[in-house]
Amino acid sequence: MTLSVLKAEEVTPTMLDLFDRTQETVTVVALENDKWMEKEDSFKEQWSLTEKRKIVAHILHTINTGGNVVVAKEQDQVVGFAVLEAGHFGKTSVYKELSYLHVTKAMRGKGIGKQLFVMAKKIAKESGAEKLYIGAHPAIETQQFYKRAGCVPAKEIHLPIYERERRDIQLEAVL
Repeated sequence: MTLSVLKAEEVTPTMLDLFDRTQETVTVVALENDKWMEKEDSFKEQWSLTEKRKIVAHILHTINTGGNVVVAKEQDQVVGFAVLEAGHFGKTSVYKELSYLHVTKAMRGKGIGKQLFVMAKKIAKESGAEKLYIGAHPAIETQQFYKRAGCVPAKEIHLPIYERERRDIQLEAVL
């Protein structure tokens, strides 16, 4: 498995066609009465081919506007990726958004997500950011991953990210 920063000329419309984003969620983390609680909430998510192609278009746009995309590949197949959006934001800290961090289903649990996260943090720090900002899926497995990676609830909520998916847990990681 190799990790690299993706260049615009390496992006192809079909690069995520075989990527399996399937996630079956049974338990989520939610804020209720000012307390973080685990609760049952069963649902399954999968990306359609159309969604995958939209994400590839977003990846290309991100690279072309000054953001970064880290990919994990095995035999020229994308098995994981992390997207750092262009620009910074924040009132109290300099944040950089980690908008995507995904590993294909068959490759989960092998440390690829951790490697992608570490590389994304390094790139964000080099760009002048102080913290990563993540609107993270509420699934307990996702939340445990980010907690192990050192993330904590965001001290500053960035409304445009929160508004995209209100169920997501807003997290940050010091770089």
